Amino acid sequence: MNQENLDTNWKTKLLIIGAAGGALIGAGTAYLLARSAESNRGGPPEISTKDLLSTGIAIIGVIRGIASLGDGK
Repeated sequence: MNQENLDTNWKTKLLIIGAAGGALIGAGTAYLLARSAESNRGGPPEISTKDLLSTGIAIIGVIRGIASLGDGK
């Protein structure tokens, strides 16, 4: 195998594993949100704008932390 093929191979594997992991985490989170809303409210969750913004900012922080893992520092 040449170097270019090896470079593409690990990148492809990383993208597939990351996408599958993200899908599993997203589905698990949605399941937990639905279960919690059903047991507490008996229906769909009511999510405020403040909660969405704070959660979004936290998720961006996690993504930045994961991205910095590739820096090797």
